[in-house]
Amino acid sequence: MTGTETQADIQLIQRIIPHRYPFLLVDKVRDIDGTSSATGIKNVTMNEPHFQGHFPGLPIMPGVTIIEAMAQTAAVMVGVSMDMADKNMKVYFMAIDRAKFRRKVGPGDVLEMQVRTLRGKPGAKVWRFGGVASVEGDMAAECEFTAMMDVG
Repeated sequence: MTGTETQADIQLIQRIIPHRYPFLLVDKVRDIDGTSSATGIKNVTMNEPHFQGHFPGLPIMPGVTIIEAMAQTAAVMVGVSMDMADKNMKVYFMAIDRAKFRRKVGPGDVLEMQVRTLRGKPGAKVWRFGGVASVEGDMAAECEFTAMMDVG
């Protein structure tokens, strides 16, 4: 990894962020533009554990997991851009603001998460991002979030 990649497959994602099943919520990150923006892809499937109880007979991806998927996309974007593979980077939520949910997301949907950096630069610990998650061009959720990047 050189820090100039424009996409990350599942193997690279797992070298950057510590999340694993059942809480790894991004399958691929593409269109990485440095630390400025990226698009995450989540293929939503029926065998995800939250669908057992949310809701029986009407499986809907919880809004908080959509926000988490956007945050994981942002962490991968920063990690790829700063060559953080295998460096034990941890990312912690500090704030979630202006969250809005617009459409249900369920099995068979492909969730596209477009994230952009609102504040943060290489070397900074605290970053702020904006994110929009959509399915087939229809907005599912949007929010702003602040996270701390911790290496070590």
